[in-house]
Amino acid sequence: MLTRRQSLALLAAAPVLRGAPALAQQGFPDQPVKMIVPFAAGGPADIIARIIGPVMTRELRQPVVVDSRSGAGGMVGVEAAARSRPDGLTAVLASTGALVVLPQLMPRMAYDVGKDLAPVTQVLSVPQILVVSPKLGVKSVAELVALAKRQPGKLSYGSAGNGSSLHLAGELFRLRTGIDIVHVPYRGAAPAVTDLLGGTIDMILADVPVVISHIRGGALPALAVTADQRLPALPDLPTMAEAGAKDVISETWYALFVPAGTPPDRIAVLHKAASAALQDADTRRSLADQGGLVVGGTPEELAAFVRSETAKWGEIIRLASIRID
Repeated sequence: MLTRRQSLALLAAAPVLRGAPALAQQGFPDQPVKMIVPFAAGGPADIIARIIGPVMTRELRQPVVVDSRSGAGGMVGVEAAARSRPDGLTAVLASTGALVVLPQLMPRMAYDVGKDLAPVTQVLSVPQILVVSPKLGVKSVAELVALAKRQPGKLSYGSAGNGSSLHLAGELFRLRTGIDIVHVPYRGAAPAVTDLLGGTIDMILADVPVVISHIRGGALPALAVTADQRLPALPDLPTMAEAGAKDVISETWYALFVPAGTPPDRIAVLHKAASAALQDADTRRSLADQGGLVVGGTPEELAAFVRSETAKWGEIIRLASIRID
């Protein structure tokens, strides 16, 4: 199987078939395609959908319409997609929480990712950045880890709530580095960052868009990014591995799925349209502006990636005894 980076390289090298016949003439229904976004309008998922939607519309020669279905951490929208007719006219831009994390935290789920959804392609990966309070006076991950080991149980990290991606990222960092730090959950990332700026908490692993303005403005020291490559938006920021913290890879990723039972030829049409969007130079720039890394890849690679992420985060959930309220 190709690595994600190899998949991206192949995707970037593939030609964009701008002059190809309308995909609707290849047996695809000549009707609008509904792309369900399981989060509120104006949020990251909504922005990503509206970035890739126009190019997909161009390739399909029929409208791709964004349909916001927010609620329950993304589960409402994913369930709506899973229950939709498997005709290729409904897709969902789902993310890590509703696909991987919540199914392992909730006592009951209205859908089974492996049985009720079929993968199309991964779209974007948004890693977290480890930022610290200026009051700590640390300038590297090594210095932070050394400080935490000298003061076990004294330093704290904030998150967007129990079971959030930021909580899991914090626990991953804690477990991989062997430090003892205290979790402080908030109702969302914004108040956690506010308290970090005020020195109430000591650190946070936050999604790039949440903290990038504070980093660029010099208000928050950034120590590392939880990706396997540096960010184009912050090229001088090392990865966790480069900073000495191995196996701290944490990303909020977004991917396209359709209802299980969608004919393979229609999945192939949607995959081709989405791949064209991810090859488009303007689209790639716009996605990079969201602080993410464009991914792409085949349905099979996405299915394997979801299985890998499920196993990885399941282990962290068990080791850290994570529960949600």
